Amino acid sequence: MTVVLDAGALLAVERNDRDMLAVLKHEHLAHRTPVTHGGVIGQVWRGGRGRQANLARFLRGVGVVPLDDALGRVAGVMLAAAATTDVIDAAIVALAADGDAIYTSDPGDLGILADAAGLRVQLIRV
Repeated sequence: MTVVLDAGALLAVERNDRDMLAVLKHEHLAHRTPVTHGGVIGQVWRGGRGRQANLARFLRGVGVVPLDDALGRVAGVMLAAAATTDVIDAAIVALAADGDAIYTSDPGDLGILADAAGLRVQLIRV
């Protein structure tokens, strides 16, 4: 199982959310690397200082996939199938496989995308 992180999960890390930090510690101890994509980083990154110092440290242990042509095309097909428009959300769902867990503050929209893609993922609200 892979843990996929949406912007809400990264913002939870920034505010030192104990539940989110416990999940991430568990993944680290299990030698698994959580993943996100570059578009999500763009949604949350504001320079890494102050409150974001924790986020900056945390991101060193996250696999950040580029939001490139291939991921963009998969996300676009998913958006068409779901009749929605948020490419950042679609690319997050596109990173997941059956059985993966997506940590998000927006499980409703991601659920629509996962259903359209035929994915069985855990959508965990943060």
